[in-house]
Amino acid sequence: MTAVQEKPARLISGPGLVLVWFYGVMVVGAVSRSVYQIATEFDRAPLSYTLSAVAGVVYAFITYSLVRGGETARRAARLCCAAELAGVLIVGTWTLVEPGAFPDSTVWSDFGLGYVFIPVLLPLSALYWLRKSPTAKP
Repeated sequence: MTAVQEKPARLISGPGLVLVWFYGVMVVGAVSRSVYQIATEFDRAPLSYTLSAVAGVVYAFITYSLVRGGETARRAARLCCAAELAGVLIVGTWTLVEPGAFPDSTVWSDFGLGYVFIPVLLPLSALYWLRKSPTAKP
């Protein structure tokens, strides 16, 4: 008897493809920005630049999970999107309450104001999509 392999549920159909595109753009933006800032002026705002690098890594992992598909990737993406949203809310609030802690902005500063609020809207959209998108059928 041969076992029938289940094909992973695609997470990049329909709105999922738009999410992958936006996350891909955010990966490039956050990673390139943080690499440049860390390499050239890290001593000026180490917390800001490190948080931007963390955001880039989070975006990359979510992008990979969405492209990979399957239920394990869906769970990992949900967890990472929830962590991303928490990061945006914490850092966004922190930058408003104590602006002196951030001599330069991060990707998540002011809830993503410098990125047209995409950093706060993206995890909300992704969590909704991951909840509503079709799952694999046995």
